[in-house]
Amino acid sequence: MNKNIVRQSVNVLLVVATLVVNALANIIPFNGKNTGAISDQFHVYFVPAGYIFAIWGLIYVGLIAFGVYQALPSQRDNPRLRSVDGFFVLASLANMLWLFLWHYEQFVGTLAVMLVLLASLIGIYLRLGTGRTQVSTAETWLVRLPFSIYLGWITVATIANVTEVLDYQKWNGFGLAPETWMLIVLGAVFVIATLMNLTRRDVTYTLVILWALIGIVVKQADVALVANATRWTAAAIAVTLAVGMFLPKKA
Repeated sequence: MNKNIVRQSVNVLLVVATLVVNALANIIPFNGKNTGAISDQFHVYFVPAGYIFAIWGLIYVGLIAFGVYQALPSQRDNPRLRSVDGFFVLASLANMLWLFLWHYEQFVGTLAVMLVLLASLIGIYLRLGTGRTQVSTAETWLVRLPFSIYLGWITVATIANVTEVLDYQKWNGFGLAPETWMLIVLGAVFVIATLMNLTRRDVTYTLVILWALIGIVVKQADVALVANATRWTAAAIAVTLAVGMFLPKKA
């Protein structure tokens, strides 16, 4: 069998496996606990309202779109799709392993795996050349856009995972108040999003970040400092995106 057909088939199987494991995690659920319910155990500010997690529906649809598109005979020799295979395998395995570790409350392990997932998605994003090269409309919508959404959300999820693990470890924050650390975290989010806006001008990625920040405003509405700081961070990120759209494109 042609090795490219094998490659395409493996990617399809990984998409199916990822969807099945994510579904079973809450249907069974693993270790008798819901994914969101475990998250609610932590007392951290960088957690959005529950409805924000509906974005996983878009991520799943995007993964299906990618799986189908890359499996087409016409895409068998697509050099960009071939170049992301290793990263996609790693990202899929990390996604599934994270769920098992999370449900069995191996929180330090979840952070290590989350970092692997983030690094894998960054690798995919760079190999696809998003924001740097022109591709067909189909590849833009069925490959680049899904991974922009995925990377945007995992960027947020990684930061949240860090704050949750620190809370689990009962870290004292060097004596600083949780609100102060939230301001520092928001500063980091602003820097990351701004760098993406100025170098890639990826509207989809930025919209995901803004979606999460809006959810934090809703979730933390009773903590004025946190809610207001999050609003201003979201507004500032939107401004840097607008500025980035007017900058000359880099080759």
